[in-house]
Amino acid sequence: MAVVRIDERGRTHVPVPFEPDDAWGAKPRHHVTGTLNGLGLRGVLDRSAHGYVLVLGPAWCRDVRLTTGDRVEAVLVPEGPQRADLPTDIAVALDAAPDAGAFFDSLAQFYRNAYLRWIEATKRRPEQRPVRIAEVVRLLQDGQKERPKS
Repeated sequence: MAVVRIDERGRTHVPVPFEPDDAWGAKPRHHVTGTLNGLGLRGVLDRSAHGYVLVLGPAWCRDVRLTTGDRVEAVLVPEGPQRADLPTDIAVALDAAPDAGAFFDSLAQFYRNAYLRWIEATKRRPEQRPVRIAEVVRLLQDGQKERPKS
């Protein structure tokens, strides 16, 4: 259970009662999915002076009607493919380039999945797979959320 706070902009702040870096591995940003009092949510955990907090915007909160001090049950899990779920060749490449791996970990699942789909699209041309993995690592090192459309 967590006690929520509503700020002046109508956003709901839900404190996270654990250390996400310890539970899920250190990442620049933790994208999560889950439920709050049984209602589905997606969001990003923000670091605050008192630990991590999930901030939900007014649009999500419109129908929920929470007030500061309300107790809620939050169930959170990491969103999207995690490093441990990746094929070995991709995981090894990201481990070999820590800056690319950290940037990959910070991306929303949409961008992570897009890179993975592009790599996996080499089924008929397996010789292209290592080329694409190397290209993805380069793009991630350059801070590119997605590969340029060609």
